[in-house]
Amino acid sequence: MSLHPTRQMPVVLRTQSKTDVRTQFSALCYRFSKDKPEILLVTSRRSGRWILPKGWPIDGQTPGEAALTEAWEEAGVIGKSSEQCIGLYAYAKSADPVGSLPCLGLVFPVKVKSLAKEFPEKGQRRRQWFRPKKAASRVSEPELAQILRHFDPKRLLR
Repeated sequence: MSLHPTRQMPVVLRTQSKTDVRTQFSALCYRFSKDKPEILLVTSRRSGRWILPKGWPIDGQTPGEAALTEAWEEAGVIGKSSEQCIGLYAYAKSADPVGSLPCLGLVFPVKVKSLAKEFPEKGQRRRQWFRPKKAASRVSEPELAQILRHFDPKRLLR
């Protein structure tokens, strides 16, 4: 077994539709302010709850690349994603007309370089920076709150 991480291969969605996968890739977008980490949360479009940017796998993209794509679309994030999954959490995704789908969110860190003023979902969501403990108190999912509360970007693999 190698101690060196291998390059993550892109996801290939051949015979399945995106809604069959029931796994979404979440972007834990972070920056440093006064040498302390801050986490970017966005609001969901329907309920206005605070969440991480997330979405379905994207054909031909790695999980980290897909998380970065979602961060761009939902929050205007310009940055660099990691292929290191730092946690996962369960939630129910609203999927009209079938009700809700049980989902797993896989969390990938994204180091934010800047935020664009214009981005695809501007006007549909709010975005705000929080310290990890405050971010944890804003989300609904207990496992996600745990990930946010204990997030330490200095411990990420380089």
